[in-house]
Amino acid sequence: MELIILTNIFQSLIDSPFYRYAFIAGICVGVLAPLIGTVVVIRRLSFIADTLSHFSLAGVAVGVFLAKIIPPSWFGLDPILMGVVFSVAGTFIIEKLRGFYKNYKELSMPILLSFGVALSGLFIYLTPGISTNWTTGLLFGSIYSINARDIILILSLSVIVITLSIIFYKKIVSLCFDEVYAQVSGINIRLFQLAITIILSLVISIFLDLVGVLLISSLMIVPVAAAILVGDSFKNTIVSAIIFSEISVIGGFTLSYYLNLPTGSTIVLINILILLIIMGISRIRKIKFKKDDDYLTPE
Repeated sequence: MELIILTNIFQSLIDSPFYRYAFIAGICVGVLAPLIGTVVVIRRLSFIADTLSHFSLAGVAVGVFLAKIIPPSWFGLDPILMGVVFSVAGTFIIEKLRGFYKNYKELSMPILLSFGVALSGLFIYLTPGISTNWTTGLLFGSIYSINARDIILILSLSVIVITLSIIFYKKIVSLCFDEVYAQVSGINIRLFQLAITIILSLVISIFLDLVGVLLISSLMIVPVAAAILVGDSFKNTIVSAIIFSEISVIGGFTLSYYLNLPTGSTIVLINILILLIIMGISRIRKIKFKKDDDYLTPE
């Protein structure tokens, strides 16, 4: 039975461009999401992924609205690129709001999230002829939304993010575990954090169609939550999170393709299942060895 399933998967990779594109995109998001997510979680910024995904949705909704009412001959507009613009702009808005609320900086994220949800609802309502399938796909993800252009963008972003992560690895570790040391070492903390948030926004907006706006933040957070219970260091946590993420992404794509299920929902449910298994194992370890499993070291 397993051999038949594997044969069908490989045959689909050869025959179906949809599955081939989705498989490549899935491998990439399985690396990028937990890679960025580990930094976000350790920096105590888990909510920012959810905020930017909803604000990116607002950009997509505005883009679709403008594409419907403005003739293509006047202005060619890609809704996904509009989502990228909104997502990146959201990082700067968050920084501005954090400046207004110096003692309550976390307020910046629910404010922007609320704004994004309100804009999304308004422009989806105002857009003529918008389909329910399109809205559902955007919210929960669809493997049929990936095309050759998206793959080029995804591969390019993957190479850039992985390369930057390798080059600035030590600075990222310093920023995550010892902000004072990072500042003394000459790292511009505010600029570095802004750069990480911009990269996060790009990852979110580019994978929005594939995973869905409601679930993309889960793909960044849940594998890391499981990995923290397994890895005892920053590096091990990243590696474990990527492994868990790839298992859930490949499994989720396969099930969604053959059973016609929402991509994002299937991936996240597999992620949650992995997390529950790891939590069970972690509980046994705590009882047996009296050991805390969620303490990380920089190395």
